[in-house]
Amino acid sequence: MKDIPSLFGSMVFNDAVMQARLPKEVYKALKKTISKGTHLELDVANSVANAMKEWALEKGATHFTHWFQPMTGTTAEKHESFISPVPGGRVIMEFSGKELVRGEPDASSFPSGGLRATFEARGYTVWDITSYAFIKDGTLCIPTAFCSYSGEALDKKTPLLRSMEALDRQALRILRLFNNTTASRVISEVGPEQEYFLIDIESFKQRPDLVYTGRTLFGARPPKGQELEDHYFGSLKPRISAFMKELDEELWKLGVCAKTRHNEVSPAQHELAPIFATTNIATDHNQLTMELMRSIAPRHNLVCLLHEKPFAGVNGSGKHNNWSLSTDTGVNLLEPGDTPHENAQFLLFLSAVIKAVDDYQDLLRVSCASAANDHRLGANEAPPAVVSMFLGDELTEILEALESGADYKNRTKDEMEIGVSVLPHFPKDTTDRNRTSPFAFTGNKFEFRMVGSAFSIAGPNIVLNTIIAESLRVFADALEKSANFTADLAAIVKTTFRLHKRIVFNGNNYAEEWLAEAEKRGLSNLKTTVDALPEFIGKKSLELFTRHHVFSEAELHSRYEIFLEAYCKTINIEALTMVDMVSRDIIPACISYQTDLAKLRKLKTECGVAAEPEDQLLGAVSKLTACLHKKLAELEKTLIDSKETHELLAHAAFYRDKVYVAMSELRLTVDELEMLVATKYWPYPSYGRILFGII
Repeated sequence: MKDIPSLFGSMVFNDAVMQARLPKEVYKALKKTISKGTHLELDVANSVANAMKEWALEKGATHFTHWFQPMTGTTAEKHESFISPVPGGRVIMEFSGKELVRGEPDASSFPSGGLRATFEARGYTVWDITSYAFIKDGTLCIPTAFCSYSGEALDKKTPLLRSMEALDRQALRILRLFNNTTASRVISEVGPEQEYFLIDIESFKQRPDLVYTGRTLFGARPPKGQELEDHYFGSLKPRISAFMKELDEELWKLGVCAKTRHNEVSPAQHELAPIFATTNIATDHNQLTMELMRSIAPRHNLVCLLHEKPFAGVNGSGKHNNWSLSTDTGVNLLEPGDTPHENAQFLLFLSAVIKAVDDYQDLLRVSCASAANDHRLGANEAPPAVVSMFLGDELTEILEALESGADYKNRTKDEMEIGVSVLPHFPKDTTDRNRTSPFAFTGNKFEFRMVGSAFSIAGPNIVLNTIIAESLRVFADALEKSANFTADLAAIVKTTFRLHKRIVFNGNNYAEEWLAEAEKRGLSNLKTTVDALPEFIGKKSLELFTRHHVFSEAELHSRYEIFLEAYCKTINIEALTMVDMVSRDIIPACISYQTDLAKLRKLKTECGVAAEPEDQLLGAVSKLTACLHKKLAELEKTLIDSKETHELLAHAAFYRDKVYVAMSELRLTVDELEMLVATKYWPYPSYGRILFGII
């Protein structure tokens, strides 16, 4: 049996390792830099670098890299060896403070959204000392920020750190008003639940659409999908269990608190959930989790699919972003306590969240916008593209009582009676959970369920941190001038709920009736990425992000362009893959089947035997194949026509309205043909084989 406590964090240059290996004064100086944001002196950096190198060499590392998160949504790394030549044809192992603190990767080939020209190559990676270095694949990985030669953020980490600082500043202003002088920092924390699919590697290799795009562009539904709900929390198949076991151990080595694992609703779908961590750390850990899922799966003859909708007809995958707010003294600011109606500090922070979600519902939608996630949001499954928040009956009743001035009778926790005497009794919660809500309060945190499974959680948390910082700023500005703090605080809570209660919905977000009700309330319904993205560079967004120094105006516009380009490129790759599959494989397969049908029909006719089944099949397949050929030509034409549109938003709208529609029509015909053409002729593994083929 493995010693898990010894295994955990064994490949991380964490606080315990630093304390053991660094000189006492160096350790104190580094901790001061981390906690206070003071300047890191070169002699301290040199000492840390030497200790880090010695530790890494003992762990078998030969190289180091500045590990960063460019706007591709993945991670990037350029490896440098520790070796340095010395006279006599020998080498020594060296690593300096300068190499630790700063790197210089080529920035010209990463998305920049116009922030830099292609010929401008210089970019910088800068050590993020708040995130521990770790060893992966024999390489010391140093988490870093990534910026351009002129200082603009080219990554996801830099604005995330800025948003955390903005939230910290405004939240501390509120705490000081409550005479809290012990807390020196307020920290946003996240626990991202990661959904994913695991399929057999051989099936994957036989599907060009999965290889090129991460999702199936064609596929007739199998006789069974998820109707019986028998996969959810079901027993794990041996290969899946072995994968999960190895994944957990590798994550634990890297200090990732992987806690929960289980089968999800769809066949072949699963979920991993970690324990909460500081948002910056949680983002790094989630990137590592996705990377390890992909790299470990092939060792079990599996492939991990992180696309939001890899299969039509069954649930896609999301990433539930559980967000909370705590002080450095360990107080959860979203903890209601036993009497939330008397907890003024909690009610004020809750009001800030309500105001933020209502005021900036469009930005929350933007933070989850992509061509892939459009298949989930507002399309085939919930949460819908309409942003709303669930508070539960108890909190809603408290706020309604405050708004109306009525007395509130505190709910008491009843004992849960199941009706079996041998089963233990336990306290029943005062409110249920709502798994259909895009943004739900779940006890002492909010669960943001709109995030796509392949997303970096940096983007959604940048928005969450910043919009809540803005609400807290407004509250602090008012209360710092107050002559009667208690009365004015109560008035803010009351007024905020009255003005923003439209965003609160405790019912079924999947219901069609909710969409009509949301429209009546004036809530936005940005169904697609193309609808949502312009909000990112609107006046309201520009004022918000620049006020809190999270994005400059140039950085916002660059991201807007990057997101639109990614949308267009994604659909273009999918369309080209469709063309390739249909023209090279599917139409030839249909022709081969028709040829054999025609031969059999002729043979039976010559023998005087009725060929009615062959006649019907041949006619149906022939008609559909001709239709397929026509629809293929239409898709090819839309791809040619797409080149005529150059303005970026119009270009994206063309892909949504023309190219994607042509793709959908082509798919309908292909899926109908798959149901008619014999299996031995069909060139690709079926949904049934892919989803149910793992043993």
